Amino acid sequence: MNASIRNRCREPGKPKGDPARSCRRSTPESDEVDWRRELPREWAGQVVSPTLFSRFREYEMLAERVVGYEVDDEPCYCAHYFVLNTLRSDDDDEFYLVPGYWERLVAWRLIDGRWLIFRCLSSNEDCAQSRSFFSFADEMPR
Repeated sequence: MNASIRNRCREPGKPKGDPARSCRRSTPESDEVDWRRELPREWAGQVVSPTLFSRFREYEMLAERVVGYEVDDEPCYCAHYFVLNTLRSDDDDEFYLVPGYWERLVAWRLIDGRWLIFRCLSSNEDCAQSRSFFSFADEMPR
């Protein structure tokens, strides 16, 4: 395991080793978080760069959240995705799970304090098509 990754980390403002938080922290040099992937080039010089990342994975469904922190331990990046499955049947005898809705959100804190948000979602048949858009917010998306 990479020495830059710790199995237990803390949420800013909470004591180290808090059992209510389970995540991994890594440096931006690791290939685990590609925080610039959806960032438009024209905004690249306007975002605060993260130095550490916390990754939270849901164990009961396909979902994950990543939060990036700047040097002062303030959030400056966040990303999440989740997939909601639905039951389907071709013959009313056998049922199977298929994705019914999914969403991916990526947000970067700009140097002026606003958040640039990229959201991509799909809720149509088998989630084959998606729509995506950018927006701004005054606070980090939750």
